[in-house]
Amino acid sequence: MVTQRFLALAIVCAFIACAHGKLSYENYGVYRVDITTDEQLALLQQLESLPNGYTFLDFPSNVAASVEVVIPPAEKNNVERLFQKHGIQFSLLTGNLKLVLDKERPARKKLEDGFGWENFHELEEIYAWIDEMVLQYASVLSVETIGQTYEKRDMKVIKLSYKPGNQGIVIDANIHAREWITSASITWVLNELLTSDDPRVRDIAENYDWYIVPVANPDGFKYSHTTDRLWRKTRTPHNLLCYGTDPNRNFGFQWNNGGTSPTPCSDTYAGTAPESEVEVSNLTTFIRSVAANVKLSLSIHSRGQYILLPFGYNNAPRAYNYQDLMQIGRRASVDMYKLYQKPYRVGTTADVMYVASGISVDWAFAVAGIPLSYTFELRDQGEFGFVLPAEQIVPNAQELLEAFVALIDEARNLDYM
Repeated sequence: MVTQRFLALAIVCAFIACAHGKLSYENYGVYRVDITTDEQLALLQQLESLPNGYTFLDFPSNVAASVEVVIPPAEKNNVERLFQKHGIQFSLLTGNLKLVLDKERPARKKLEDGFGWENFHELEEIYAWIDEMVLQYASVLSVETIGQTYEKRDMKVIKLSYKPGNQGIVIDANIHAREWITSASITWVLNELLTSDDPRVRDIAENYDWYIVPVANPDGFKYSHTTDRLWRKTRTPHNLLCYGTDPNRNFGFQWNNGGTSPTPCSDTYAGTAPESEVEVSNLTTFIRSVAANVKLSLSIHSRGQYILLPFGYNNAPRAYNYQDLMQIGRRASVDMYKLYQKPYRVGTTADVMYVASGISVDWAFAVAGIPLSYTFELRDQGEFGFVLPAEQIVPNAQELLEAFVALIDEARNLDYM
């Protein structure tokens, strides 16, 4: 009976989204939920996996954790009764998510006003800006299409290289579609690598080759702009109601070994097999082609303010260079904090965030052999979540650039780069 009600709700939600073009989240509630027992954990994991119109902003992975979940207005009373029945403590963070979304983006600027970082940009605008920058900086900047997505969009990688013989740094952003701050931040950083006169920035720009994938999930990113702001996955269809695989659970190392779901409707669905998603296969094929010369791999995500190192899967051992990874990560955290006093916690994915397997940071380290591999979870720690106001793009990106400078400097001190 419960499953039938959820199925009916999902069909209604899908119909509304299609009819109106974009889900507005008018009167959707955002709840913070505390998990204190195994029974509660199992219930929340079941809710997360069903096509019920609920959107979990965090995966309920373990007891003694909190998650945030977005609830449709028609379900608010039902879900509160369900929480109360099972002794689940909850608090309502906002009763109307649309009001938060409305603050995310200022009025759209005209295209003739230029690219800029006063607002978030759509995929076509990002790609157009990249092409313009390649023309402007043709002697050092190039762009390559490394494959196409399920929906036949190009996946692009930018290469910045001032001279031959440089060691490489690989960066991917926006592999999770709703994490708009990641592509916004990394394009700002790229612009600084090209234009800044800060000697520290010039040093890292000119003495390393930078390979940047600004949008690693173009289909999902596009969908998050046109239809569902909180969409996370790819857009591969599985059945009538369930689309997409979590690309950051689809990498071919310790695949499906904790922190994933076998259910296609789940936001952490790991796919049918390692690299079942063409987007992940395109990315790994490219990284393999340059990995022999790459010493640093960075996957840019949001949210929560973490610097994460391998590993994330169940019962994972320490990396062979765990102490070095921690030292380098802590240096980055300290230097980031100096700017705007935003704390970033450093540790393995499993230790400081949650168990997650088949993730890019573990694959880059263990399979591609890149000795310094990190995931950055950018701002914030709860106030805005995945819908940071555009006014935070530049401060967030400034922190990220400070982190890059610090990572490289400390890596040099330890003879990695």
